[in-house]
Amino acid sequence: MYLTLLIGLFVLGQVTCDHHSRTHQLPDRSTIVHLFEWKWKDIADECERFLAPMGYGGVQISPPSENLIIHKDGQRPWYERYQVMSYKLKTRSGDEEQFLDMTRRCNAVGVRIYADVVVNHMTGDNPEHVGTAGSEADFSEHSYPGVPYTREHFHHPYCGIGNYNNATEVRDCELVGLKDLNQTKEYVRDKIVEFFNHLINLGVAGLRVDAAKHMWPQDLSEIYKRLDNLNTEFGFPPNAPPYIYQEVIYYGNEPIKPDEYTKLGDVTEFRVGTELTRVFRGQNALKWLVNWGEGWGLSPSDTALTFVDNHDTQRDSDVLTFREHRAYKGAIAFMLAHPYGEPRVMSSYYFSNKERGPPSDNQENIISPIINYDNTCAGNGWLCEHRWRQIYQMVAFRNQVRGTGVENWWDNGHNQIAFSRGDKGFIAFNLDDKDLNQTLKTGLPAGRYCDIITGTRKGDKCTGSTVTVQEDGKADILIPDNSEDMHLAIHVGPQSALSRPAPEGK
Repeated sequence: MYLTLLIGLFVLGQVTCDHHSRTHQLPDRSTIVHLFEWKWKDIADECERFLAPMGYGGVQISPPSENLIIHKDGQRPWYERYQVMSYKLKTRSGDEEQFLDMTRRCNAVGVRIYADVVVNHMTGDNPEHVGTAGSEADFSEHSYPGVPYTREHFHHPYCGIGNYNNATEVRDCELVGLKDLNQTKEYVRDKIVEFFNHLINLGVAGLRVDAAKHMWPQDLSEIYKRLDNLNTEFGFPPNAPPYIYQEVIYYGNEPIKPDEYTKLGDVTEFRVGTELTRVFRGQNALKWLVNWGEGWGLSPSDTALTFVDNHDTQRDSDVLTFREHRAYKGAIAFMLAHPYGEPRVMSSYYFSNKERGPPSDNQENIISPIINYDNTCAGNGWLCEHRWRQIYQMVAFRNQVRGTGVENWWDNGHNQIAFSRGDKGFIAFNLDDKDLNQTLKTGLPAGRYCDIITGTRKGDKCTGSTVTVQEDGKADILIPDNSEDMHLAIHVGPQSALSRPAPEGK
């Protein structure tokens, strides 16, 4: 009884933090989408035609700095974007003029741009030595005239990372053979600051710092201190610092921990993907999600960038991806329904070879996604998970429930759970081998609601299931064990609420 009371109080106490002042997303928006390897023009179009109307808050773009051109097995591998030749803004995604057009158009419709920045290293050794902006390099001499960097700007002696339990080795040696910059040197700091401030001047709202774990926190601190505030010409308020989130891979039992970096900005919480993968594959019971977040040993909510998969883990880790549709959509739905962290969803292209680069003509020029009549953009090799109904509808759910906590938790002691977000939204999951068929307290006002997972609202009807909430806030909830999706969700927003009783006195 006492333990149950404590758990109930913990759940009721989980109230979402207002991240908007930090991320610079609009108050009625949430969720970053990683449009991996998209062209700048296509991102600008997507901001206007889909992301803004559907309530997405921002876009993480692929690295905008000049990268080494790599041809391998007749293709351009995705990882060439992470092998830097200079900080010139020219890649297969576009040039500086197209970059500026993207930030202007996306900011104009309230969608923020977060640039993936690679400053831990330059390139590895490669037979080719020309970058996407025409810069050349002499790898044996550590010479990158496009910046310029020379041998003195890198860590010496040269070494590869062999022991991740040695923090100095992780930060001073080469990550997978990539030439490791020495950010302790003032000249290197100046060049990085100059690059970051150029992006800020061009209208980005923040930076995703690649391989932050491989740089010393004190060096990053000195760099961040010199950054300009956001450019007010793009609609940002005065004196607004850029949103910083840092790639710090941590699964436990390593000397380098996320809390070394949370003083500087947010961190990417990789354990969200691994833990939710175990749960939604049925390896860990749904009921244990009752204290999701810090209760699972994860980073504090107001420092965590959360995600199920990213461009790295969907290739090299055992996490849920687009290949396991049902479990993947369930895990993302839980992440978006729960107040823990600042969420990011992945938007991918199909690959059978994990090194394959984006869809392109003759493996050179990136081709644009095809937009279909049903709002998907599957075609030309693109997957566009952010356009899956079960995902963008949960972005709308998250927007509607902002400012509320987890309430009305219910579980069957195993793999059926449900909870509300205050009096604004309700979600249920069934991962059992039997139907979920229960009368549950939803927390919502009485009325008729469209389940946003099985369909959408069309006029005064639902294309999917309809849920009727009674005067006492309860509703009959049915999720068959063999349903296409394992979850059901309703909320008070116009996408879901068909009818609501008029307030008293009206």
